[in-house]
Amino acid sequence: MVRVRFSPAPTGSLHIGSARTALFNWLYARHHDGVFVLRIEDTDVARSREEWVVGIQDTLRWLGLDWDEGPVLQSSRFERYLAAADRLLQQGDAYECYCTEDEVRERNDAAVAEGHAPGYDGRCRALTPDERVARAAEGRPRTIRFRTPDDGASVFTDLIRGEVRVEWSLIHDFVIVRSDGTPIFFLANAVDDMEMGITQVIRGEDLIDSTHRVLALRAALGATETPEYAHLPLIVDAESRAKLSKRHGSVALEDFVDEGYLPEALMNYLALLGWAPSEDGQEVMGAAELVAEFDLDRVTHAAAGFDRAKLDWLNGEWIRRLPLADLVARVAPMARGRFGGRFDAGVVADAVAIAQERAVTLVQIIDQMGFLFVDESEFVIAPESWEIVEKTDRIADVFDAVIAHVESCEWTVEALALQPVTDAIGIKFRKVAPAAYAAVEGVHRGLPLFDSMHLLGRDRTLARLRAARERLA
Repeated sequence: MVRVRFSPAPTGSLHIGSARTALFNWLYARHHDGVFVLRIEDTDVARSREEWVVGIQDTLRWLGLDWDEGPVLQSSRFERYLAAADRLLQQGDAYECYCTEDEVRERNDAAVAEGHAPGYDGRCRALTPDERVARAAEGRPRTIRFRTPDDGASVFTDLIRGEVRVEWSLIHDFVIVRSDGTPIFFLANAVDDMEMGITQVIRGEDLIDSTHRVLALRAALGATETPEYAHLPLIVDAESRAKLSKRHGSVALEDFVDEGYLPEALMNYLALLGWAPSEDGQEVMGAAELVAEFDLDRVTHAAAGFDRAKLDWLNGEWIRRLPLADLVARVAPMARGRFGGRFDAGVVADAVAIAQERAVTLVQIIDQMGFLFVDESEFVIAPESWEIVEKTDRIADVFDAVIAHVESCEWTVEALALQPVTDAIGIKFRKVAPAAYAAVEGVHRGLPLFDSMHLLGRDRTLARLRAARERLA
């Protein structure tokens, strides 16, 4: 049976790259009727936080991912890891190291200055039992290091990248237990994957070098089988091709939630970062379609460019896919938080109905309906939009004609269409539309204008048009 795991470290919010890793593991497990394990790698006790453990689970659920086992916290399994470390000590595959961090750093810097490769120099490898006792008596910190082979190479086959090979001479003895007695990621990873029967390890390519260390630890601990490894391409900024970071905008999953992206759209978009379905041009895909299509043989090794414009397009497509009642239900809580006591469920529902066809995010829908929840005494036109009004040719004539029409026309969306009104005075409506939007909605683009006027009502629409006309005078 396929058994995969997602193993985030609770040292911050869930990064978009980690969310993609979780998704690919989940899709692989569901496609193969396997097991998806959630494992929290909190061996770095000083940096881990309970609220981040909870936050990771909340955001995974929001994205639509469930797990079959877990969450398993590595902090609850320290005894297992330390027992494995003691076993490696007894076998001679590990040794106690009494070098301080400063000493290791100084010797490493000196070696690099002389043209040698960086890494631990093995100073404590051959200490006698008496020498170890003496160093311990001095109060020196004690770590446990794994003894890497002196010659040969570590080789494994990656499902995405093919053969990965590195000479052992380039991998120096590494720490598996810190001086404070807590285990390092490599050791915990090896023990857990063995005990949990993980069959495929799907993770980011930034962890590919650690695979050699984990495989060596597994071998020393007596593993008879090796999981298949698949290292996913990095996610980079689409324009700069730099590794995605905060300077490129939102990178935490919570940010996308707050900005009004749909979980269906984000799942869809993340799936397309480094993977493609079998049918060219197929892009808008739900969870069931993704599960049916997904496998690792269509994952590329090239970096995946994160394109916000494409995400916006995809989110808009998903907004239009939603039944109106579902979309209203998602917008309403955010609108209630924004408008407080002025919130009106009926007005929100009507506004969502006319916004759905053009909307990109839920927050955009709420921003655009704001003009409906403002008293006339508080209504203002954005400065940049008023500037457009002032620069519009013959705008005073336009306002006069529009006001006269709105005063007497039938109160339907169709009757509120202003193209015939401006045509009658020799002006194309498209040239004055931004100014009309500004007068009614406060900004020069927003919800469909004639529907907005209808929602606003005759009196409020006239009040705003007249106020804009008087301001011009």
